Amino acid sequence: MSEILVIGHRNPDTDAICSAIGYAEFKRRTGVPTAVAARCGDTNERIDFVLRTFGVPPPKFVADVSPKVRDVMQSHVIGVPPKTSVVEALSVMDEKNIRVLPVLDDERRCLGLMSVFKASKFFYPSRNRMYDSRRIVASVRSLARVLEAKMICAFEPDKEEDLVLMVGAMKAASFAARLATYAPEKLVVVVGDREDIQRLAIEDRVRIVVVTGGHDVSHDIHELARRNEVTLLLTSNDSATTSMLCRAAISVEHLLREDFLTFGADESLSAVMPVAAESQFQAFPVVDEEQRVVGILSKSDFLKKVERQLILVDHNELTQAVQGADKVEILEVIDHHRIGSFSTSQPILFRNEPVGSTSTIVADCFFRHGVELQPSIAGLLLAGLVSDTLNLTSPTTTQRDVEILARLERCAQVDATEFTEKLFQSGSVLVSRPVPQAITTDCKEYTEAGHTFSVAQIEELGFDNFYKKQAEVQGALDAYRTSKGYLFSALLVTDVVLQTSLLLVAGPARFISTIPYPEISPGIFQLEGVVSRKKQLLPFLTSHLGRVAASL
Repeated sequence: MSEILVIGHRNPDTDAICSAIGYAEFKRRTGVPTAVAARCGDTNERIDFVLRTFGVPPPKFVADVSPKVRDVMQSHVIGVPPKTSVVEALSVMDEKNIRVLPVLDDERRCLGLMSVFKASKFFYPSRNRMYDSRRIVASVRSLARVLEAKMICAFEPDKEEDLVLMVGAMKAASFAARLATYAPEKLVVVVGDREDIQRLAIEDRVRIVVVTGGHDVSHDIHELARRNEVTLLLTSNDSATTSMLCRAAISVEHLLREDFLTFGADESLSAVMPVAAESQFQAFPVVDEEQRVVGILSKSDFLKKVERQLILVDHNELTQAVQGADKVEILEVIDHHRIGSFSTSQPILFRNEPVGSTSTIVADCFFRHGVELQPSIAGLLLAGLVSDTLNLTSPTTTQRDVEILARLERCAQVDATEFTEKLFQSGSVLVSRPVPQAITTDCKEYTEAGHTFSVAQIEELGFDNFYKKQAEVQGALDAYRTSKGYLFSALLVTDVVLQTSLLLVAGPARFISTIPYPEISPGIFQLEGVVSRKKQLLPFLTSHLGRVAASL
């Protein structure tokens, strides 16, 4: 059974990480054992502090959930070494019911593909290449193995040679006449219990004599073969079968398709599908970075359904979701933000509540359903709640948040006020990360009135760290906006102690000039009492953009 990934938005904040871990635990405890907490972005110092405090590992990192080659490929690769005989290879293909067989070296790198079509062309050559129907390319040892023959005497048994098949099914005189037209050292003579034919062939010093039908040879024939250095094989097969099998002793390395097509295991299925469809091949080796074969992808594998499923937490807009979310099944959404443009092909559980954090909703799931809440999970949910509500001081805070936090304090045995102080002292992203990375650590994309923009937030203890890097921050914000093609990019720098913020906006001057807040320096506005991106800043930006969009 495949995993159900419980995952937050890109550039996850503390609430996204903690609610993902908490809700995955809730699902497992209520009958969904395959629920796994995941993330599609890096953690930061505050998230790491929370995880360390409560002894919980970070969620599984998943950058892209779109169907990949590895999701449908056949992981158990059936291959053969290059010295394998064609008859052995065909036996494997028949037993395993496969039409294409990869030929692998000792490092499991693919040398080529063996196909039934390629083998049929060898066994049934065109009319103008009838000579090939008598050609044998093999060593004595491989010939003996394929024929299940006993080597009475053998000379240079491991030397691969290009030989000619001749069947001794005629009178001795006719055989002698025909024998004279060939170079004896190139001949493989297939004969039954006719000692006269055996003797003629050995006296002429042919390369190999194969005696069929399970017949033995006389002592004289044996000694003659030994003196003349003629290899002598005994097989229980009849002459017709022996003749066919002799040709099938050729090793697969001579019948390879070396112009095969490979794919990587992590390549997108949608990207490789048209390439595979246009190809003449029916199967494709899947290789790793070292070109070692790790799977086989057949055209029929593209019909398989990829069973990957998602539960989205702390967001409900696909522009903020993990890459590929629009290509897999979304089972649930647990969120506390505005509802964006979101549609599914079938009904889902969609729980969106006007509370201060997604962790509040997740904790309520435990309490409402009477599921035991472990102290470590309670601590994580407490961290997510106080982080998003600034310990209940944010305007997004509701009475539900107050009640849930009190219960989480008891379950986790943690004082929320003391923990919040430690949480916000645990690290400044402006100090610990390069500025271009810091301004996108908690960043979300939105679309309104036909325009796309981004809003990020950084929470600090005072503005000292910001003012030290003000010019660099503004430059990085404008570069980010340009790289994404946004109308504008906004950054809310919040002082969690004074409960006030600075708003930086990078964008066209005609839009910035319409912002009604006090501009304390070009592109920087003073927002007294504004601390919430979700409840205070975003509603203002969307409504303001709607008013001025026509003039932009």
